[in-house]
Amino acid sequence: MMWYQFALISAFFSAGAAILEKKTLFKTEVLEFSLILAWGNLFFSIPLLIFINWQSVSNISLLVLYGKTILGMFSFLFVMYGIKNLEISGALPILTLTPGLVAIVAFVMLGTTLSSGEIIGMWGLLVDTYVLQLGNKKGLLGPFKVFYYSKGHHYIIAALLIFTITSILNKVLLSSFRLPPNALIFTQHLFLAVNFSIFALIYRKGKPEVASTVGSSWKYFIILAIFTIIYRLSQMEAVKLGSVAMVLSLKRISVFFAVVFGGSLFKEHYLMRKTIATLVMLAGAALVILS
Repeated sequence: MMWYQFALISAFFSAGAAILEKKTLFKTEVLEFSLILAWGNLFFSIPLLIFINWQSVSNISLLVLYGKTILGMFSFLFVMYGIKNLEISGALPILTLTPGLVAIVAFVMLGTTLSSGEIIGMWGLLVDTYVLQLGNKKGLLGPFKVFYYSKGHHYIIAALLIFTITSILNKVLLSSFRLPPNALIFTQHLFLAVNFSIFALIYRKGKPEVASTVGSSWKYFIILAIFTIIYRLSQMEAVKLGSVAMVLSLKRISVFFAVVFGGSLFKEHYLMRKTIATLVMLAGAALVILS
């Protein structure tokens, strides 16, 4: 298969996972949901053990990966809190700001230059983020008030900042440490399952509501775990075969799928405007990535 086929598969299943996450979170708590899904992801990752050459995995790469999974745990929790408290068509498009933030961090910390295309793309992302939050009777200052007062938006912004760091670490692990994609996926899910278990036991004082959550939504968790494995593994395969920038650009089509189909399914507000804004944001993100 070609890299773009893997990227499209990743986009499709990522969108499906986001919609299922929103639907499941209507009747489950975020922490229990995340804990159960983490173990489901690990279970369905087990077949990858057959294909892993552990001699190509260094101790330092595992250490970096573990640090990344600690950040990844919190970013996942923040996104789930955001999805639970916000409309999916308003929450997910904000995450397309990641390429712009990565470019800014690289400019400030690594001294890289910003091309005119990247600057135009970043301004486009900011303007469309503003448009995305406009609603009837909110006025021109409405979007700023939304970001200031809305706890759901605070979660999404926190996740966005963490994604900026983990995106850079992903590139380091795959390129500099040459960590094989199947080893990365399995070990990442192992670390995440452990991290979520420890965090849930501490936060819930040893009594997370796992049994009741599984009993009410076990079918969704099975499908979600399978979707998650497929989209993460196909993304890693696409990155291995093609340009990281091209893969990320194509993969972000998942946001458009989630906005259109998820927004329609959940009968969300201002869907046409959000769809158009999402398309323009995807174009801006592609401009930043490919410049």
